[in-house]
Parts: sequence; structure tokens; C-alpha cells
Amino acid sequence: SPLAAPAYAAGATIDVTSPAFTDGGAIPQKHAGKGVGDNVSPALQWTGVPDAKQLVLIMDDLDVPMPKPLMHTIAVLEPDLGGLGEGELKPGTTGVRLIKAFGDTYVGPRPIPGHGPHHYRFLVFALDQRIPDDVADHGALLAAMAGHVVARGALTGTYER
Repeated sequence: SPLAAPAYAAGATIDVTSPAFTDGGAIPQKHAGKGVGDNVSPALQWTGVPDAKQLVLIMDDLDVPMPKPLMHTIAVLEPDLGGLGEGELKPGTTGVRLIKAFGDTYVGPRPIPGHGPHHYRFLVFALDQRIPDDVADHGALLAAMAGHVVARGALTGTYER
């Protein structure tokens, strides 16, 4: 994963949780992608965020059969947000700006049938600078984040079909 590079390391840890599933647990079907579930983003909370200028949330699939994980959903968040309610990872939510990834809104788990369980990470990064408004895709976002992560955390859920 590009997110394992030293440029995205942090000295502090953010605790990321959800009332929908525990870390390492199964993600409920309602949060699975179109055609599999209702494609409703799970509620997420995070604590332990130091003084930050911006937060970034990335949901990726670690088990997609590609050279690197597939980024399903990317959102730039205002630093005063302590979480998102169920279904709030979408355009129009106050304090949330979605960046083009696999889609331009929440894209829930939808692994290849029979491929086994896939691990989906909900990563939260606290940054010491803001992400410019003209950043519109994952490559530009990763470039803007590099070297500016002050804290990070992850919640990992599984989904299989």
C-alpha cells in the first residue's frame, strides 16, 4: 500500500471505531456496495486527534487482486469533526469533501464472489496543513498529504461474498 510509505507515518495514533462493527469484525451487509448491500456508509468515530489543520478519511480494500489496495472512498474532513453518522459519507454533508477514488461518494465493500474475505480499512489521517481545494484525485491527494501526517488510525472490517 502506498499508505505504508514513511511519508504517511505518524508519531501519534487516532482511535477509530464504529457502532456497526468491531476492529477485525464483519461489516454488515447494509454497508456493502451497490448490488450487494444498501451502500450506506457506517457510522464512524475517532478520538485522540491532535491539533490538526485537516483530516483525511480513506477506505481501501487490502485484498483486491491488484498490485496495490483499491481506494474505495476518500474524503477530506474538517478537523473539528469527531466522526460521521451512518450514511453521512456522501456529497453535501457539512465538513466533508469527497475526492474521486473508485467513485465520487461512499463505495461500500463489494469483493469478488468466492474470492474469500476482503479486509476494508477506514483510515483517518490528521494533517499539519490543509488539502488545497483543487486536489481532485487520489494521486494529488497522496502528494499533498506526504510528509504532513501528524497522527493516523485505522478500523478494519471484513466482507465476503
